[in-house]
Amino acid sequence: MDAFFCCMGEIRMSVVRFYDLSKSYEKQLVLRNVFFRLNAGERVGLIGKNGVGKTTVLRLILQREEPTGGTIDIAAESRIGYFSQFSELNGSDSIQTVLWALFADIQQIEQELRAIEAVLEQGRSEPALDDLLARYAELTEEMERRNGWTVQNSIDTALTQLGFSQTDRHKPIDQLSGGWRNRAALAQILLQSPDLLLLDEPTNFLDLAGVTWLEQWLTKWPGAAIVVSHDRHFLDQVVTRLVEVENYSLHEYAGDFTQYVRQKQSRIKTLARQFQHEETLLAYEAEAIDDREEARRNPTQALKRRLANIKKRVEPRPVDTIITEFYANLQIRTELCRVEGLIKAYDGRTLFQDLSFELQKGDRLAIIGPNGAGKSSLLKVLCGQEAADAGQVTWLRGSNYGEQSYIDYNETLDALDPSDTVSHAVNVMKLVFYESRKKVERFLGLLRLAELDIQQRIGVLSGGQRARVALAQCLLSGAPTIVLDEPTNHLDLSSIQVMERALVHYPGAVIVVSHDRFFIDKVANRLLILDGQGGTEFFAGNWTLWQAMLNQEGER
Repeated sequence: MDAFFCCMGEIRMSVVRFYDLSKSYEKQLVLRNVFFRLNAGERVGLIGKNGVGKTTVLRLILQREEPTGGTIDIAAESRIGYFSQFSELNGSDSIQTVLWALFADIQQIEQELRAIEAVLEQGRSEPALDDLLARYAELTEEMERRNGWTVQNSIDTALTQLGFSQTDRHKPIDQLSGGWRNRAALAQILLQSPDLLLLDEPTNFLDLAGVTWLEQWLTKWPGAAIVVSHDRHFLDQVVTRLVEVENYSLHEYAGDFTQYVRQKQSRIKTLARQFQHEETLLAYEAEAIDDREEARRNPTQALKRRLANIKKRVEPRPVDTIITEFYANLQIRTELCRVEGLIKAYDGRTLFQDLSFELQKGDRLAIIGPNGAGKSSLLKVLCGQEAADAGQVTWLRGSNYGEQSYIDYNETLDALDPSDTVSHAVNVMKLVFYESRKKVERFLGLLRLAELDIQQRIGVLSGGQRARVALAQCLLSGAPTIVLDEPTNHLDLSSIQVMERALVHYPGAVIVVSHDRFFIDKVANRLLILDGQGGTEFFAGNWTLWQAMLNQEGER
């Protein structure tokens, strides 16, 4: 890690200032009279609901947008690195070639050193020998100062930690999938050594190991950064300050995401809330933070407390009531799926073998593991989209709402009809069929699908809005099992919080692949860990409990 930073050279002072800044599009106001300052070394987390202006803030700093009023000052000659979740990297070169090209000056120094060495090795008496030796010493000192000898190691470290195999790092970028292009773009930006990093959802396509490495990288990096992310654990590890875009303003909170939740709970009591249930959702968030801290301190006691809380009857909060009233008549059998002796290999490498388990009502199974371990492949095998090499998956008829055994969130999202309206797409779901319009609108309101959104055609919705429609269909489907692959990628924090509450209360089972550790903590009661070598392991509990148990065992 230290060698990686050394090759990056010196970070110059970088400061961004907004003075009385406003931004609007035609009649749509986005920001109003905003003051903001970012100092060198600060790592600011930029949060807010979809559509409130987070990306606009980044585009203003990049000068891809002009403010309607006020000014933006950026320190002279500052180099800005921008990572978008929609990669702009393409071409026929490999990522290895692209990254090496960033260090062309280092390569020139090294070539000149080799040329001087070749002359010296000939042993001839050169009139300018003293000049050659002096030049050699100067170039060697420059390589040492800039840690030029470690460039290849730094490139290898970045690509390895971001999950690139030896084959993929030499493929043309145009042949990589969208997710791998995003990782390639991230590697390029990190190695470019900008003075200011603007990162828009950098964890969306990373596995847990890659996210952990990026966390460590950012906490050691001395430059300034603005990070747009809904990954709460990532924000806790990385940022020094939270800025929330809300009501056309930037509201600042000192510290990380945990401190933001606690500070906003106090602030929200004295301010008008934009959404009726935000205080309740923050209360859930604060409880989850307390649970995580206790799990880290004493995992055994935390597990006992969690089991005790399940048994304890408490008065439901309004958010829970709105969600669970749709599930009152949903009857689901106990045993939902049997998996026996499952084996799957890909390109000669075994992803999982001899995998057997039962899925029952109430299970919240999170599948985790490094990139390439087979998490998404396992979901596809379970859903019949891919064939296993051996073994059997048996779905049992599980509910009183028909033959459907499960509903796949990604398939549901892909199958949305652009010409359909949100209202019709949701109202055809089985749990909605006999419910009142008001009741349905209350549920959709929790997912931030307002009355105007409900009348829209799906084709005109944003990616985040379409994701919320697909989520609503899954939650209201009446299917015994909901299958989700990285469901938090396209949702804002508020929608994720509602999804978490709905999944916790869903009468059936949930199978989820996610790299969002906070999400796993709040939803999962069981983990299936794929080690990437074909091995599998089950753990009764969530991510933080699993990590705490591993740490406890390591101390013995």
